[in-house]
Amino acid sequence: MKVNIDIDDKHTEPSISIQTNEWSEELEEIVAIIKRKNRQRLFGVESDQTVLLDPNNIDFVYAEKRRIFACISNRKVEIRMKLFEVEDMLAPYDFMRFSKSVIGNLNQIERFELSFNGNLCVYFHSGNKEYITRKYVAPIKNRLAMGGQSDDR
Repeated sequence: MKVNIDIDDKHTEPSISIQTNEWSEELEEIVAIIKRKNRQRLFGVESDQTVLLDPNNIDFVYAEKRRIFACISNRKVEIRMKLFEVEDMLAPYDFMRFSKSVIGNLNQIERFELSFNGNLCVYFHSGNKEYITRKYVAPIKNRLAMGGQSDDR
């Protein structure tokens, strides 16, 4: 891949142009990195206080009884958004869908364990665990094999 950067006073604002013959995962990652600049803040509610959440510290986000919670180590913080909105916001941080009600942080995964029904049990560095349903196993494995896990521990 070639990268050309043209710095000149005639340019009034940054412009990015990508020329290729086909869309690839690599291009998708580049676009995600570029979009990270415009990330929104993620807020949660804990003990009637609003707290700013660092996506890198979140193990997973899940829906329970029509409410959304972020699991951060041994803490559960409520997020007052829809699950799909949180998923869109956290996608640049290497979060992927684990099931209909769970979005997980690929960078916090420590190990996998195969369940008898084809699901995967995921263990996080914090000791938390969650399940990936069969429908989402292959895309997650592919993403991790491509280098989706950027945080080596």
